Amino acid sequence: MASPFTGAFAGGLTRRARGGPNGVPRHGRFLGSRFRVSMIRLDGISKRNGHQILFIEASAALQRGEKVGLVGPNGAGKTTLFRMINGQELPDEGQVIVDRGVSIGYFSQDVGEMAGRSAVAEVMDGAGAVSEVAAELAALEAAMGDPDRADELETLIERFGEVQAQFEKLGGYALEGRAREVLAGLSFSQAMMDGDVGALSGGWKMRVALARILLMHPDVMLLDEPSNHLDLESLIWLEGFLKAYDGALMMTSHDREFMNRIVGKVVEIDGGELTTYSGDYAFYEQQRALNEKQQQAQFERQQAMLAKEIRFIERFKARASHAAQVQSRVKKLEKIDRVEPPRRRQTVSFDFPPAPRSGDDVATLKGVHKRFGERVIYEGFDFRVRRRERWCVMGVNGAGKSTLLKLIAGAAHPDDGTVAIGGSVKMGYFAQHAMELLDGERTVFESLEDAFPRAGQGSLRALAGCFGFSGDDVEKRCRVLSGGEKARLVMALMLYDPPNFLVLDEPTNHLDMATKEMLIAALSQYEGTMLFVSHDRHFLAALSNRVLELTPEGIHEYGGGYTEYVARTGHEAPGLHG
Repeated sequence: MASPFTGAFAGGLTRRARGGPNGVPRHGRFLGSRFRVSMIRLDGISKRNGHQILFIEASAALQRGEKVGLVGPNGAGKTTLFRMINGQELPDEGQVIVDRGVSIGYFSQDVGEMAGRSAVAEVMDGAGAVSEVAAELAALEAAMGDPDRADELETLIERFGEVQAQFEKLGGYALEGRAREVLAGLSFSQAMMDGDVGALSGGWKMRVALARILLMHPDVMLLDEPSNHLDLESLIWLEGFLKAYDGALMMTSHDREFMNRIVGKVVEIDGGELTTYSGDYAFYEQQRALNEKQQQAQFERQQAMLAKEIRFIERFKARASHAAQVQSRVKKLEKIDRVEPPRRRQTVSFDFPPAPRSGDDVATLKGVHKRFGERVIYEGFDFRVRRRERWCVMGVNGAGKSTLLKLIAGAAHPDDGTVAIGGSVKMGYFAQHAMELLDGERTVFESLEDAFPRAGQGSLRALAGCFGFSGDDVEKRCRVLSGGEKARLVMALMLYDPPNFLVLDEPTNHLDMATKEMLIAALSQYEGTMLFVSHDRHFLAALSNRVLELTPEGIHEYGGGYTEYVARTGHEAPGLHG
């Protein structure tokens, strides 16, 4: 049985529906060329999920070697589309056609169970045909050493030679080296590679699942949010890997910069339709905005014309002398194809209430020493944060980024030295584990009421709406919230009564692009002080005006923000040059 994150198709597959919803309007648009060679075609697919219609007569194609970004609001059907291509679901109508012999690797957020073998072994097991040959080779080796099968030895040796030649031809003897190379790119240490995969956290297991697909090197990769759970160094390594990958790629990502650098085509799911844009993500945004503007202008022109015709009909319908003209115009109106107004995307904004002013020295570290067992994190570290500075903290895994934030927030204490918070400082600390502290039995609205008992209901509902909780969403219990919803709720709880010093540890993890944009817009107007860690380059560039770089060779401070840091150092993250 295929694992939850891989699938391979060896034959020409057609997944055609037998029936489906009746009376569904036909709105599908196919903007890809039908005359180029497609590896995968979605032809007039319709799909419901309960009462929700995901696709209506929708069509698109994935050509050989294309790198496609799949975009659309949460719940639009991106994961369902991947599952239909991978054969895990069928469309209600239409067909999914996969060319004969095309292999597909599918990475999803549901990685399944992993335990009992090393990370390297787990990754090698997903390497497609070569891993099957390796398994047969191991079985033959065991059989040749089995005294009970001595009479088969000649046959076993002959077969072993054949399989060994096949294994060598498939590059099997280089497989472990390639697996370790991929894991190293995703920031695994040698100890983590060789340790039991079951001991890893969920985020690191995600990386193992991703490494399986990358090592498999299928004809088509379907990657559902591969940038989640990656630090900046791993993200940049993956970016380079995918740019060099010679197969076809379709992926989703909430990281704008990552998407923009890899894809050359964007397929948008919106209102049941699939619309294709030839260009990167930035081009897609510009083109979509232009299309909406043009559609709005067409809609307004048609509405003005219709209003004029209706006024004429209303004015002269009772006059026999104008009966022919009135009938002619009524028939004309009945035949007109109505222009729909563009769909309004729900955009939210959050304005910071003014925070009280802090003193000029916000946080000061003097002679700080910190170690974990034998590992030294800081030795005589001096650092100062002054009012209205916005420090982003850069460093490889284990450099001490989160430790610094914990020391300043009081969640950890130095072994030696002092950490002092300045006068009139009111801190807001967003920790990576903050979402685990929510009371699972309380609803979103109850959580807000608990935190701000004096606030009016209207004010709290407006706050919830800013962070993507509208209508019945505010009645969801915290235990059923997704990772992104929990992150938004924690952010809302922190920002409503504004601190003048924000300490943020990976605040954009789990956030979709719309929420990230809202957060960046809000924080760019924020007049307080910031210290933050993030792997989102758009967030880093938009909000930082200072960079603290933690490296094994030493700690460096840079005036100017992340963009200036990249220009001065020639790399986007510590340890990555060029």
